[in-house]
Amino acid sequence: MTEFWLVSVPLDKNSSQSVEKLKRSASKAHLASSFRFPIPELKVGTLDTLLAVSDDLSRLDMFAESVMRRTAQCMAEVVEQSDKLLENALANGVDLASYVTRFQWDRAKYPTALPLKGLTEIISRQVSQVEAELKTRNAAYCNVKSSLQGFERKAEGSLQTRVLTDIIKREDLVLDSEYLTTLVVVVARTSYKLWEQTYESLSEFVVPRSSRKILEEQEGAIFTVTLFKKAVGEFKANAMKKKYGLPVSFQVILLQPDRKGVKKLRELLSSLFTHLDPAAAASKPDLGLDIPGVTTAQQEYFSYICYTININLVDPS
Repeated sequence: MTEFWLVSVPLDKNSSQSVEKLKRSASKAHLASSFRFPIPELKVGTLDTLLAVSDDLSRLDMFAESVMRRTAQCMAEVVEQSDKLLENALANGVDLASYVTRFQWDRAKYPTALPLKGLTEIISRQVSQVEAELKTRNAAYCNVKSSLQGFERKAEGSLQTRVLTDIIKREDLVLDSEYLTTLVVVVARTSYKLWEQTYESLSEFVVPRSSRKILEEQEGAIFTVTLFKKAVGEFKANAMKKKYGLPVSFQVILLQPDRKGVKKLRELLSSLFTHLDPAAAASKPDLGLDIPGVTTAQQEYFSYICYTININLVDPS
């Protein structure tokens, strides 16, 4: 349990005896552990002064707890794991429970020669400084987090919208040439063979065998091609006619396979649409190795676009 009770009673004989009895009884019955909490003699002043400071301390207590909890919330957002939060929530280099149970008054920071009001003002300034620093650091963290999320959204986008700064390297491009340039082309998986067979014919000024595959993902790949600068317009126009991807006019059919007929359905689809990419039939994985509960490392590739929709949102187990 992380809750502590700070009990205060008068310093007289009866009360002292009661405190000793409390410690013995609580320990024997396993009700609580007791610890010393040394507080030095402080300049209390008059009753009026003490009452005024009491009001100030009440407000300061709520303010300090608020800043502490906001700090913990910010730390929780950063570390994300509760055990890591506890490891980093320290006071003077030790965990909070150790700090409380081994408390020592810091006379250098809080001189006992000062009146209570002076000590209260010192603590208030320090808490305000912590709050200001917390706001600054939290704002900086939020800015970095926002930038990172934006970068991740761009990095996880489709190949058509992907930011290529970290994908295309300097050595992938022809730079500082008066006549030559490099174009970057997104090619769908079903159009790899078509691209290899036709990219040199899209313009007579394409450098032969200059195409290179830079990045490949499930939807397709990014290729580069080198050509003369004067032929860029012609190449792009002819490439648009080829449409290396799903054509503008397409149709969709929704299938609900029978669990026992998945293999035969795949074979039927393959036989019907092999003409879209003959290379797919030769490179497809062996569907005969259909072992329940076991998946192979090889990724299935079809000559048609296939997207699985799983509506089973609850684990049946």
